[in-house]
Amino acid sequence: MYTTAVPSRADGSFELGDIRAQAELTLENLARDLRDADSSMADILHLTIYLADIADWASFNESYVRHVPKPYPCRCAVGVAALAIPGMRVEVTALAARAG
Repeated sequence: MYTTAVPSRADGSFELGDIRAQAELTLENLARDLRDADSSMADILHLTIYLADIADWASFNESYVRHVPKPYPCRCAVGVAALAIPGMRVEVTALAARAG
């Protein structure tokens, strides 16, 4: 399955604070979406991480290592000029296996 996660809250608003807050919420959303589709963070095969500032890579990784179990999946990080929502600093697209 493919899915994309962003730092959105349940009420539809976006976390537009620092990268750490955005990374936490994005990865929590990714975990929820995977669970809802009979998958999990352990089933991720590949991640693409889009960062509005590639210098945020180390800060993103602080959350990543707490949410994604070893062995870590293949991933790539892409620095982009901007994301769809002004102030959004991270977006993650995942390819994951599903049960059944």
